Amino acid sequence: METLLEVKELEVNFPVYGGSVQAVRGATFHVNKGETLALVGESGSGKSVTAQSIIGMVSRKDGTKLNGAIHFKGKNVLEMEKRELYKIRGSEIGFVFQDPMTSLNPTMVIGKQIEEGIAFHQNLSKKEVKERAIELIRLVGIPDAEQRYNQYPHEFSGGMRQRVIIAIALACRPELIIADEPTTALDVTIQAQILDLLREIQTERNTAILLITHDLGVVAETAQRVAVMYAGMIVETGTVDEIFDNPKHPYTWGLLNSVPRLGLNRQERLTPIEGSPPDLFNPISGCPFAERCKYAMEVCAQHLPARTEISENHQVSCWLLDERAKAMIGEGREQVV
Repeated sequence: METLLEVKELEVNFPVYGGSVQAVRGATFHVNKGETLALVGESGSGKSVTAQSIIGMVSRKDGTKLNGAIHFKGKNVLEMEKRELYKIRGSEIGFVFQDPMTSLNPTMVIGKQIEEGIAFHQNLSKKEVKERAIELIRLVGIPDAEQRYNQYPHEFSGGMRQRVIIAIALACRPELIIADEPTTALDVTIQAQILDLLREIQTERNTAILLITHDLGVVAETAQRVAVMYAGMIVETGTVDEIFDNPKHPYTWGLLNSVPRLGLNRQERLTPIEGSPPDLFNPISGCPFAERCKYAMEVCAQHLPARTEISENHQVSCWLLDERAKAMIGEGREQVV
């Protein structure tokens, strides 16, 4: 498959009093044309910062350090001038934000908000821009599009507002959509509708999707490949089948063990991941998961593990995959129900 987006050794350090916060540390992954890659991890793992870096929302102006490379269609986003960045943001890359109420302008009707990107990126008349906005309102499943065009965000339900955000992201027919927790604040029924909508759009337009989520149920239903992120690092990547059926990293085991499953005996309890994520203000010399991992060895706290290739699509960064630790891999894998 042709690669559309490739992130290589991305590092994002935010300046704070007395030092810096290492929000993203050497993240590496790619998204192919027409596929969905799920970026998974608990809150604070660096998923949203990674996504915002891809569209240039993380600026070096305030002293933030950005290292590595983000290649979109072969061009490094981190080296682009503002004008070039503005051309791809919204037109070639669409962004679905997590909270529509803070993303939409409460003083503007939603039709005008959808029109902004179309008017900026496409050479259309005012009439054509309005027609396109109404068409997009229909496309995302909002009834009475002409009437809804003139309504304000507070007149919409949570699910409808999220559909408006998706309409804005789709306005210029982008090749890549970055969806940052698009179903977090929605009930289960609306979640399913939003996910169905994204799948339909992807099928019709061959659009690639980078889906950021902590919900493994959404991942299983939506994505083709998964990248598991912890403490700013990608610790495991693979196809959905590989991650769910043959996980290799203890953090991935922990995520899977903490998900409720149908048929679970009432006497059985979910197994949480003990402890808390590391403080990203302090430099981490070894594996960031070492303090929470019950299989951790002395080397885990001292040295960062190399990336091991399990298959063409399955890579893992863990010392347990060292030849000298194979016995522990079997023991750990048995913990996944």
